[in-house]
Amino acid sequence: MTEPDAMTGTPAAARRDQAVRAAVEQGLVGPDAPLAALLDVTGIRLGAASLTSAFAAVTDAPVLHAFAVKACPLVPVLRLLAAQGLGAEVASPGELALARAAGIGPGRTVLDSPAKTPAELREALALGIAVNADNPQELARLDALVATAATASPLGLRVNPQLGAGSIGALSTATRTSKFGVGLRDEGAREWVVEAYAARPWLTRLHTHAGSQGVPLALMAEGVRTAYELAEEVNARVGRRQIDTVDLGGGLPVNFASDAESPTYEEYARLLRAEVPGLFDGSYALVTEFGRSLLAKHGTVLARVEYAKTSGGRPIAVTHAGVQIAARTVYAPASWPLRIAAYGPKGRPKPGPPVLQDVAGPACFAGDLLAEARLLPRLEQGDYAAVLDTGAYYFAHHYAYNSLARPGVYGFTASADGVRFAVVREPQTLAEIVAESGGATPDALLFQRVHTCGPVGAGRAVPRAPDDAGTYRGPGL
Repeated sequence: MTEPDAMTGTPAAARRDQAVRAAVEQGLVGPDAPLAALLDVTGIRLGAASLTSAFAAVTDAPVLHAFAVKACPLVPVLRLLAAQGLGAEVASPGELALARAAGIGPGRTVLDSPAKTPAELREALALGIAVNADNPQELARLDALVATAATASPLGLRVNPQLGAGSIGALSTATRTSKFGVGLRDEGAREWVVEAYAARPWLTRLHTHAGSQGVPLALMAEGVRTAYELAEEVNARVGRRQIDTVDLGGGLPVNFASDAESPTYEEYARLLRAEVPGLFDGSYALVTEFGRSLLAKHGTVLARVEYAKTSGGRPIAVTHAGVQIAARTVYAPASWPLRIAAYGPKGRPKPGPPVLQDVAGPACFAGDLLAEARLLPRLEQGDYAAVLDTGAYYFAHHYAYNSLARPGVYGFTASADGVRFAVVREPQTLAEIVAESGGATPDALLFQRVHTCGPVGAGRAVPRAPDDAGTYRGPGL
């Protein structure tokens, strides 16, 4: 059972139960709206507060907590986090546009990506956004840009400490062959990095990111220590404190097994202070880039059970939540198991003995399962399956399999006075699905090739008209 939080005195699970019941009562979910996503605003605020207080307790230096926009790319969420004092870490033009739409200023934005185009770099430098170069070729691009136009952007270089993988290989960013950053253990790489800084007085930041889901805290701390030692080496070589800011990355693992939030930011900050004390003595400003750990446990997908059936003796609850909102879980269930909570048709926790059952999604392939052989009170038609811990990398990352619509996303606050909802993102309409799928240009491919004068093979596209019966005839493409 989770402890009451300091802001409301109400446990997160109790707020969730209250919100699920209210969502049913207020019609956010039901027969005509079988899927919705809920975000606990109180929980998000508490998470942001715990992050900032944890690092304030271990250093007096400035710390920018730049939320990793990729974890939940929703403008109202970014705006809420900005109101709590957080900035944004962006990794694409789209994410930068979202951060700007949320009102996050250039001075609180960091651009990271292994594939930045010249246009992206020019825009970032023109705006004064911090940039971490990923590799020598990108650094050469920055050389040319800095030489031709002044910029207020803090500039850094990302390094890979090459410490090894965690339990999820696809999310391990500090392996020997990771695509991110300059591998410090490659032959000659460390010396190249030191010389790169010595030749560029404007290169004042150092970036690393050794952790994500499945990576132990000790390995993350080792990556931070590697970056600190490199910063000290560079500064000693140039004879001054050229590197003044270390970007620690993010990636604090999330507990997907219970409501408990562990590990905590306080535990991680204390570990870093113990392992790398020199980094926290005020000599260096810091940047963090947490994402999943700030949002995951504050999101719930609520899906109505459309049908309850039995196959091979096993009960199956067929819901409207599947691969379109939980692609990672459906395709890699061993790495990304999700908890399911059972609620009755009125949105109250469902009683009854647990029964082994599958919780299936609506997509047309057999593996579209959120849970297989899971012990839950038996879900029946009209009940609700709540998919927990989905506030990051789930419903905000829609996968349009079967052209399934994006669910509506609603933020909520729950108190003794009731539950208030706010629309974060409207449910996607069928008209929007059609529009995004080329609906405005249905005849775009109905043309034939006709030879004209010129070299063999030259031609021009000539649209075909339908015959009187409305049928398009001819050779086509």
